Amino acid sequence: MKFAMLLAAGISLGMIAPVSAQTQRSGVQSFQQDNDSWRRNETTSQPPVISQSMIDALGNSAIANISDSEAVFCYQVAAKPAGYKGYTIDNMAVTGFCGIVDDNLKNMIVQQFLATPENISSDVAQCVIKPRLMLRFVRGVDYTDMLLSSPCHSFSVFYGGKLKTYNFSPAAEIIDVMVESFRPKTVPFVSPAMLRQLLPIGVAQTQAQKDMVAKQSGPIRNWDTQKAAPKKTEPKKSGWNNLKL
Repeated sequence: MKFAMLLAAGISLGMIAPVSAQTQRSGVQSFQQDNDSWRRNETTSQPPVISQSMIDALGNSAIANISDSEAVFCYQVAAKPAGYKGYTIDNMAVTGFCGIVDDNLKNMIVQQFLATPENISSDVAQCVIKPRLMLRFVRGVDYTDMLLSSPCHSFSVFYGGKLKTYNFSPAAEIIDVMVESFRPKTVPFVSPAMLRQLLPIGVAQTQAQKDMVAKQSGPIRNWDTQKAAPKKTEPKKSGWNNLKL
C-alpha cells in the first residue's frame, strides 16, 4: 500500500504532461509541453538492477531499450474491435496519449516489474488479458513495449516480434494505481507523422536540441567519428629492374 501511494505521487510528479487536444490538432506540439523538457531532471534516482532471469527471458536488446531508454511514451490502449480502422500499437487500439515518463518514474516502474521477482506469480493467470496501458521505451529508433492489463493483472513485453507475458497478481495494486493515475493525464492521440513532426527521424530541430546533441557522448553519432586512415606502406623495390640510375 505504501509503495502504491508513492507510485501514485511519482506519476503525478514524474510525467511531462501532454498538451491539450486543441493544441495537438493545430500541429504545434503533441509529445511535449515545451522544447526544454529534457532539462528538468538532471539528477535522477539510481537505475534498478534488472534480474538476470528477466534478461535471459527477454533478451539483451529488449532490456537495453528499457534500461537505456532515451524516452518513454505512455499510451492508453484497448482490445481492437472488429472493423476498427484507427491507430494501433502492437495490434491494439490506441485510445489516447498519456504523456512522457521521466527517469525517476521510469526507474520506479522498472524496479517493480523487472527487478522485484516476488511481484510475479509462476501460476498461469486464469483470466483474459484486457489491455489498459502501453509504455514504449525508445532508444534511438529501436523500442521495447510493455503492456499493462487489468483486472486480469499482468504485464507483457513486446520486442522483435516476440511476446512474453507475466502474471502480476501478487502486486495487482501497482497496476491499478498506474491505470487510475494515468487516466486523467490522457488526451486524444494525434499521429506525429500526420502533424509532420520531423524530430523522430533523428534531426535536431531547435538550438536547444542541437546543444544537447553536441554535449552527448555516445551512443549519439559515435558511428561517424573520423578515424585516421592507416598509412600505406610502399612495397620494397628490389631486383635488377628497380635500380635507380
